[in-house]
Amino acid sequence: MSAESLREKWDRFYSSSPSHELEPATVLAEYGHLLPNSGLALDLACGLGGNALFLARRGLRVTAWDISPVAIDRLEALAGRSALTIEADVRDVDLAPFPHEQFDVIVVSRFLIRSLAGAIVDSLKPGGLLFYQTFVREKLSPAGPSNPDYLLAENELLGLFGGLRVMVYREEGRIGDLSLGRRDEAYFVGQKR
Repeated sequence: MSAESLREKWDRFYSSSPSHELEPATVLAEYGHLLPNSGLALDLACGLGGNALFLARRGLRVTAWDISPVAIDRLEALAGRSALTIEADVRDVDLAPFPHEQFDVIVVSRFLIRSLAGAIVDSLKPGGLLFYQTFVREKLSPAGPSNPDYLLAENELLGLFGGLRVMVYREEGRIGDLSLGRRDEAYFVGQKR
């Protein structure tokens, strides 16, 4: 899919999304206590910016990138109404270079381009944290993508970010009582050494 087609797809999606403020990703909400008290954070493929808003409220300086101008406009409006400063930019992260060792925190939720793993790690400062959450191939519900290119294989985040110190990893698979737990996504927090 071309960058223009992708942008149009996400513009349509975010144009029809509810206007209420989004919650942060589960991995960020549950493990936010690991965040530093200050620093620069990136919400990568931010969508409407639930993660960016959460990070800004925690006192971090926040940059948010998304391919959709509609999403960025809506995030800027939400941030303005909340008196939060977020540097939100329209950016095709698959094409634009990442800065070297700039971020203290990077958050990625429900977005997967495997070839960006190295660039994401390189963009973290030493000691920086990566919060990552996305859908797995073993998911139980129809939520999220169906294309396996955008679904994680078993324990894949551990391999993609193997150079980071694992602080948190959760992937429950299809064992035990399938009516309990968080079955559709993998959750990872890693620290750059």
